[in-house]
Parts: sequence; C-alpha cells; structure tokens
Amino acid sequence: MDVNEFEARAHALVTDGTLGYDQKVRRLASLATEMLPYPILSTECQEALDARVICDMYEGNAPFTARYILPDYEKAIRNGLTHLEMPPPTTLDDALAFLMVMYGNVPSVTTYPVYLGDLDKVLAPFVTDEISDAQLDAALRRFWISIDRILPDAFVHTDLGPNDSRIARSVFRVERSLRQAVPNITLKVDPELTPDDLVEEGVRTVFETGKPHFVNHPMMVADHGERYAAVSCYNSLKIGGGAHTLVRMNLKEVALRHLAADDASLDAFLATTLPHYTELTAELAEARIRSLVEQQHFYDTHWLATEGLIDIDRFSAMFGIFGLAECVNLLMSAQGLDGRYGHDDDADALSRRVVERVAELVAVRPMPYCAGGGGHCYLHSQSGIDLDHDVTAGTRIPVGDEPGMLDHITTCAPHHHLFASGVSDIFHVDETAVRNPQAVVDIIRGAFSTGMRDFTFNLDSNEFVRITGYLVRKSDLAAIAAHEGARHGSDLLASGSEESFHLTQRAVKRIGCHERTVQ
Repeated sequence: MDVNEFEARAHALVTDGTLGYDQKVRRLASLATEMLPYPILSTECQEALDARVICDMYEGNAPFTARYILPDYEKAIRNGLTHLEMPPPTTLDDALAFLMVMYGNVPSVTTYPVYLGDLDKVLAPFVTDEISDAQLDAALRRFWISIDRILPDAFVHTDLGPNDSRIARSVFRVERSLRQAVPNITLKVDPELTPDDLVEEGVRTVFETGKPHFVNHPMMVADHGERYAAVSCYNSLKIGGGAHTLVRMNLKEVALRHLAADDASLDAFLATTLPHYTELTAELAEARIRSLVEQQHFYDTHWLATEGLIDIDRFSAMFGIFGLAECVNLLMSAQGLDGRYGHDDDADALSRRVVERVAELVAVRPMPYCAGGGGHCYLHSQSGIDLDHDVTAGTRIPVGDEPGMLDHITTCAPHHHLFASGVSDIFHVDETAVRNPQAVVDIIRGAFSTGMRDFTFNLDSNEFVRITGYLVRKSDLAAIAAHEGARHGSDLLASGSEESFHLTQRAVKRIGCHERTVQ
C-alpha cells in the first residue's frame, strides 16, 4: 500500500457517517499496521497469499498481540492485579467490578477480549447462601448490561458448565430477560456431570437469544485438559494461553488449481497438491508467529505475561481450512461423479479423506512457540469472514443445501474429532422446537455420542441469527441496510456475511418424530 492509497482509505474512514467514533479509531489503527513491512515469505507463499489461496485473516502486517488470549481469571481474582493496582476482591460486587476493569485491558485481534472467563467458576467463591437468587440475578443483570455497552463486540465470549450451578442458571435467566447479542456463551456438556434440566435451560435460552452453543466436554478435555475454553467463534484453546495467530487454506481454490494441472487425479491431489498448499499455509503461520514473539516481544512485555496470567507454553497457532464442500464437489465432478457433499456417501467419504490428509500433514509439521499444541498448529474448521464469496465456511454443508437433521449430523460429525481448536455446524430449526425442548436436549446428547465436538442451533423465527459463530439481531442488520450504522462493530461484519452467504436462508429442520415403519 502506498501513501496515496493509505490517505484515501483513511479519509474514507474518517468521513464514513455510518461508523461511530470508537469504530473509526479501531479501523484507523488497523489500517496503520498495513503500512508496516510484512514478515519475510518465500515467493510461492507470497503468491498464494496474494491470490488468497491461503489467508492471514487480515490480522495486520506486523502482529503486535496474540490473536486470541485466554487469561487465567481465577488466578487474577485470587492474587489481584499489580499492573492495574487492583487488590483481590472480597464480595460479589467487588468481583464484578474487578472483572470489568480487567476486561478493558485484555487485548485480542478484535481489540476486545474474546474470553471473559468460565464465569460460574470465577464467581463461585463470592456467591454464598446469603445471596438470594433475586439478588444474584440483579447483580448479573447489571454486569451483563455493562459488558454489552462497554465491549460492543459479539466475539466477546464466556463459558459455563459442565457442572450445575446457581450462577449458570442465573446467567440463562438474565440472558432471556435482556435479549442482547453480547456476550456469546458456551455451555460445556458432560454426560456424567451436566443434568438434563440445565441443558434444557440452555435450550430454552437459545429460543430467546440464539445462545448458548453446546460443546462436548469429554472431547475437549481429551484435547486440551480440564483448563480449556471455547471463545470467539468456536475457537477451543487452553486457559492461560490461546492462539498466536490464525491462518487458513481455501480448499476450493486448492482444488481449482489442482484440476488445472497436468495430473489432475485424486491421488495426485492428496499426494502432491494438498501437501504443497498445506506447507505454504504453515510457512505463513510460522512467519507471523516469529514476528509476534521475536520482533514484537509480546510475551516478554505484556502485563498479562509478566503477572503469570498467560504463559507462552500454553499457546499454539490455528491452521484453518474452509471450502471443503466446494473442494469435494469439484473433485467428484472431475471423476465424472454426480454426488455432492452432504447428499452422497461417496462424496462424504471423499470429504473425510481430504480432512484426514490435512490433519496428518499439520500434525507432523513443527511450529515454533506452539508448546500448547505439542509443538504443532491446532487444526481448525474456520467459520468464514465477510469477504468470502462463493465458498462455504469450514467443513459445513452449503447454506440452503443442508439435508435433514440426522443426515446433517452424520455427515459432519466424523470431522469433528480432528479439529482441536474448533469446528462449527449450525442447525436451523423451526417453531416446533419450542414445544419440544427435551427433544432438542436429546438431539444434543445424541450428536455428542456420535462424535460431534459442538452443537449449535438457531430458531428460524428468532430475532437473533448466528453468523459464522457470533450472534446479531436481525433488526440491527436491517438498520445497517438502511445506512443507519450499528453500535456493535461485529454487526458491520455480519452484514457483509449475510450479503455473501445468505445465512438467514439455512435449511430449516422440524423438531418432531414420525413412524419410520408401519407396524
């Protein structure tokens, strides 16, 4: 970018009447990093990046903070914060004020914290029998309003569960009463620890607000240990750590380039083309990690690191893939086959071969400063950004082409165990679900038993719609379409995603039952 382009883009930002002051400041800061030199890449890697076969998620040319940071809030609450001159809190009100101050000083790629802590655990020492449910609800309601107004970004995320608690149930009551997009919520579900009625409380909350989404706790623990959280958009990482960066590979573009080669066979795709672009994506990740750690010295200087609330040894990087559906359909067509992903056994089998091959390659490619992932990147099913066009997020089935619930689950579930840092499949259900909340609980439990990592659903008639992994209100999207602006910066991203992906047009599932055979 030359100076003239920089000036033109900066001028466009400061004169944009649809952006608020804070949104302009943050975008101007992001624009400034694009003037800095990029980490050195090979010619092939740079060409793939320029063509967006591989992608750096537009994190900036010189990353100066980790993309996703998961501070140890329980440790902070116990010890206090030297940098912020905050002693350990002793009451619930003090703890909530402590957390709001801390949140305002936790960085991320969005500039807002993507993780607010597992709040049922963080706040547990302060919720005594002397505090009634009404008092707890009132305190959390004030806190929830503050989060939405001070951190207006739908990537802000908290976790609950897997154990039952008064705090988790209070959060759901507050959510249903406020109906706000921020914060996003995950409920950790364990078949041995999480009671059905708590999962049902979560389901009823989805009917009102589109959240929480539900994660398979035993699978997460197997990958990360007990101290993990799902943050931002389905990104599963270690507490006290996080992700240095997120890079991704467009499988659709990889397939198109393969089919234009001399040897366009499926065997050559798996043996040569896929490894080639996987390595270029890994090169991009390594360059960005080394820049952050060795040039910007983030982990040597930031107060979260110096106070022991994050540890570089609990960080890794995220290697994302997207466009699996288009990749599979292109490869099937090249073999003279009509089957398509989500609707054909052969296509689904091919999808598994592709994902398993990428997983094999990522698992053996060493990556510096990634002890949190065993010295390698975490594989991630990347849920899309607003600039994606004519390509499906992650390993999802294209919007509007989703099959029935059972086929949808059995197509997607076999991929989930490979994506330690997150995978998402979104199910759109109709009003019949409201009359059958226990049926949704059963579906969630069944999905986890088949190997799904997480389960997320929208209610077709709800005011809330889940975009890639975060939530927006349909009324806010309508306001943007009318050029009225938006208070949440994430709403502006959502409007682009809706225009590209038509996410409100996902195939709708009816929750009910019918006789499969005549008796």
